[in-house]
Amino acid sequence: MTQTPLWTRDEVLDAVGGLAKGADWTAGGVAIDSRNLQPGDLFVALQGPNHDAHDFVAAALAKGATAALVHRMPEDVPEGAPLILVEDTLKALTALGRAARKRSSARIVAVTGSAGKTGTKEALRLVLSPFGKVSASVSSFNNHWGVPLSLARMPRDAEFGVFELGMNHPGEIRDLVDLVQPEVAVITTIARAHLAFFKTGAAIAEAKAEIFEGVQPGGAAILNASSEYYGLLRARAEACGVTRFQTFGKSAEAQLRLVNAELYARCSAVSALIGGKPFDYSLAVPGEHWVMNSLAVLAVVRALGLDLTTAAAQFTRLKVLKGRGSSELVSMPEGAFELIDDSYNANPESMRAALSVLGRSKPREGSRRIAILGDMLELGSESRSLHAGLAKPLLEADVDLLFACGADMTALFEALPADRRGAHARDSVALLPIVQAAVKPGDVVMVKGSLGSRMAVIVEGLRTLDRKHSDNQPLRAANGR
Repeated sequence: MTQTPLWTRDEVLDAVGGLAKGADWTAGGVAIDSRNLQPGDLFVALQGPNHDAHDFVAAALAKGATAALVHRMPEDVPEGAPLILVEDTLKALTALGRAARKRSSARIVAVTGSAGKTGTKEALRLVLSPFGKVSASVSSFNNHWGVPLSLARMPRDAEFGVFELGMNHPGEIRDLVDLVQPEVAVITTIARAHLAFFKTGAAIAEAKAEIFEGVQPGGAAILNASSEYYGLLRARAEACGVTRFQTFGKSAEAQLRLVNAELYARCSAVSALIGGKPFDYSLAVPGEHWVMNSLAVLAVVRALGLDLTTAAAQFTRLKVLKGRGSSELVSMPEGAFELIDDSYNANPESMRAALSVLGRSKPREGSRRIAILGDMLELGSESRSLHAGLAKPLLEADVDLLFACGADMTALFEALPADRRGAHARDSVALLPIVQAAVKPGDVVMVKGSLGSRMAVIVEGLRTLDRKHSDNQPLRAANGR
């Protein structure tokens, strides 16, 4: 049986307009990066602030792209190459995503929040899979190009679509949800993030509430009833015509109410009341933040009218994503230490969650819990106080040593007792040799910071740690611990 293509040339032309050149074609996928393009993909040449993908059209075609969408003629493509010439490739990609949504009969879920978006999206991908074919955003493709790209990649026969919507300015989610048009909209949590662009937490909640503007008639909103912004969010949803709600959280009013969570180093056992009835399940990932995310996921399942028991059984297969709390053992000549990679991003709420997970870890007897933290960015005038405010959760987690980098992390470093201070450096590159020298077998080491703090540098440096003695050993931690 011949597989139906994702896109025909005529369908793309109908969606984006433009001028077709070369022979007819069909595409099995859509790509914007020639490095991970698959044979048969349509290559969309986006022009960004640092790179112009038009420079890689020839390479994409040589690698097997079936055609390329361009807004200028590349100089090095073969004559007669299959191209569609448009005025603006980003606008064309957006139009293609809109066309994909329009033709789809999938039940669509949109997820936003200050933290937990990607994890919740991946959990939904997993728990919806027993009920039909699921298409979901790749990685954190949640912005002005990631969302339309994810839509354009949605298979014709998808039965569910799950899309992550991100923002750091007002109006961004409004534009994205206009494309996605979800049946169910989820707000995971509202936290103090992007304060450089928002004056208050309520302003962040207002911006997140833009997601309700795209909810389809008869659709549902998923809200944390324990959030201080619950009333605001519900009012905004109702103003957008949303009449169906599923609420989760710790409060007695929540329809999916957390009764108890047994939190362990690598998993959690959850007891909840769903619609007033007891409901117990297990999570194969640690942390109270994951418990709350799982309740939001089950709220989506309930809003879609699907079986909760079948869905919850999938939580035992849940995995933490790379850079978002994944754990691994790193071997050294004298033994191994545990590395928790939470380096992808950070805000005050996600930092507290990560420190809580570190606090439940089990270092070898005589070994230590070590936090390696980089600046949390985009926190505006409150940044130093929000960094210093992490001292209490760090101490409550019984973290033995903090190694920190960045200008604002000095506030946390200085707020700690002297015996908890490992070292501070200007950036992750400068901090790396210090932590390489300090880590010992049996330790549990957690690395976290905003993406711009480049904490992945430290993660990679620790993964390749070689503690063999040499003539040029890095300096040890300042306090010798």
